[in-house]
Amino acid sequence: MTRVIVSLLLCLASFSSSAFADDYPTKPIILVVPFPAGGGNDALARAVGERMSRTLGQQVVVENRAAGGGGTVATRAAAKAAPDGYTIILTYTGTLAINPTLYPNAGYDPRKDFAPIGLIGAQPSVLTVHPSLPVRSTAELVAYAKANPGKINCGFVAGTIGHMTTELFAKSAGFEVTRVPYKGNGVAIGDLIGGHINMMVLSIQAVGSNVLAGKLRALAVTTAERSKLMPDVPTVSESAVPGFSAAIRYGLSAPAGTPRPIIEKLSRELRAAVTSDEMRERLAREGAEPIASTPEEYAAEIDAEETKWSAIVKSLNLKFE
Repeated sequence: MTRVIVSLLLCLASFSSSAFADDYPTKPIILVVPFPAGGGNDALARAVGERMSRTLGQQVVVENRAAGGGGTVATRAAAKAAPDGYTIILTYTGTLAINPTLYPNAGYDPRKDFAPIGLIGAQPSVLTVHPSLPVRSTAELVAYAKANPGKINCGFVAGTIGHMTTELFAKSAGFEVTRVPYKGNGVAIGDLIGGHINMMVLSIQAVGSNVLAGKLRALAVTTAERSKLMPDVPTVSESAVPGFSAAIRYGLSAPAGTPRPIIEKLSRELRAAVTSDEMRERLAREGAEPIASTPEEYAAEIDAEETKWSAIVKSLNLKFE
C-alpha cells in the first residue's frame, strides 16, 4: 500500500512539473550577465535573449551585474536564485572553469550549483605580437623564444582567459616568457601597440582592427578551427603545437534544482536560436562559432573545461581574494 501511495505521489509530482513547464513562462525571464554592458559577453547574451524572447512569448531581460570578482559575485548570486526558471545566467569559461579555483571564496561549485541549459558558442583568442618582433608564424615565435630566453615580454591581466591561454601555450610549446601583468586590457593593448611589450593573447574583437591597420600582427587563433573573421590566420595547432585548443565557451545555465521540464524547454529554444541563420550571422560578427548542445553535453563540457583550466591555475599557485 505504501509503495502505491509513493508511486502516486511521484506521478502527481511529475504531472505537476510537466504542466508547469507547459505554462512556462508566464512572466519575463531575467538573464544575468555578470559583467558590464557593452562587452562581448553582453552582446552574445542580448542576441540570444532577443531571439528566445520571440519564441518563448515572454521577454528575456538582460540584467548586467558587474559586481566584481571576475564575475564570481554575480554568478554566486544567480546560483542561489529561486530555481523556478525565471533567473538564468550567461556562464562561460572564466566563471565556471577558471574562477572556482582562482577565487577560494567563489562560493559556488560549477558542477553542483547549476543546471546547464546549453552552449551558445565558442570564441577564439588571438596570439598577437608587435610587428617589430622578428617572427611571422607561431613556429618562428617558439623558435625565437627558445633561442632568446627572456626576450618575449608578454602582457596579460592576471586570472583572465587570455592569461591562462598564454600560460597553457607557453607550457605546451616548451618556452618561458617574461610576464608583465596589467590591471586592464586597455593599457596593455596600448603598450603592445607602442612596443613596450611584444606579445599578448587577446580576444578577437580587441585585436581585429589593430591587425587590419598593421599596428599588430596576428600569428594564430587558439581554437581548433580557423576563425571566419580571420580565415587567413592559422590555428596554434596547425602552426606549432598539434592538438592545442583553447576556446572561450559561452552557454546558459539555471540554478540547480530548476525543474527538468523547464530546463528542457529552455534548451530547445536555445538550440533553435543558435542554429538560426539570424543568430549565426550575429555570432559571426562577434567572432564566435555557434554550438548547439543538450544540457548533458554542456555539463560534460563544463566538467572537462574546469578540469583543464583549474590545473593551470594550480600550477601557477595563483589565488585571488
